[in-house]
Amino acid sequence: MPTRISCEVRDESPVTLVRLAGALDLATMRAVHTTLDRCLTAQPDALVVDLTEVEVADPLALSVFAAAARRAADWPAVPMVLCAPPPDAAAWLAETTTCRVVPVRPDCAEATALAGAAAAPRLRARLEPVAEACRRARELVADACGRWNIPELTGPASLVLTELVANVVRHAGTPMQVTVTLRRPYLQVAVADGSRRAARAVTGRDARAEGGRGLMLVRELTQRWGSAPTGDGKVVWAMLPAN
Repeated sequence: MPTRISCEVRDESPVTLVRLAGALDLATMRAVHTTLDRCLTAQPDALVVDLTEVEVADPLALSVFAAAARRAADWPAVPMVLCAPPPDAAAWLAETTTCRVVPVRPDCAEATALAGAAAAPRLRARLEPVAEACRRARELVADACGRWNIPELTGPASLVLTELVANVVRHAGTPMQVTVTLRRPYLQVAVADGSRRAARAVTGRDARAEGGRGLMLVRELTQRWGSAPTGDGKVVWAMLPAN
């Protein structure tokens, strides 16, 4: 018989809570991975996964949590905590590498407190797809760099974020959420919009061309950058060294 698992997502800002119920095995871990990935691309301050009603049918499926936590620690710098596993699941977690990657707490209140305390400093702004958005984005970067005492990153981070916002204004034309995060050794900037068209840096173009150079500039100025799909669009992110 096919196994089933349900994934309930609750936004309890600043922490997102995912409640799993059902059998976790090698078949259902894909649905869990997809849910966790979607939650992470929304860039919550922290992510808590409630295992109270999970039956672990295959201990190997627990690796889905370690994989999600490793991805979360890199980008979008979201701490992840597991809570309230049943006794057998808790024993298996203790025997695997998962516990070395993802903290496990006996109840959700403790897990939420731990996740919230580990959250990285983050500023957000909701912008409309107009030219004024670029100025607002630069102001957000200046505010963030001033608060976090990294003034040397104001110029390059403003330029990168301006290019990401301008790309939305020119090509997506949808409202966007701009996020700036400090998770040393990186300052991360991200722009989520309502277009599912993936962002790609143009190559092989004349450097004097009027358009198509924005994401090439982002690639040159940052340590890494990327584009990830969200439920109704995408998020484009970039990481600048913040030593």
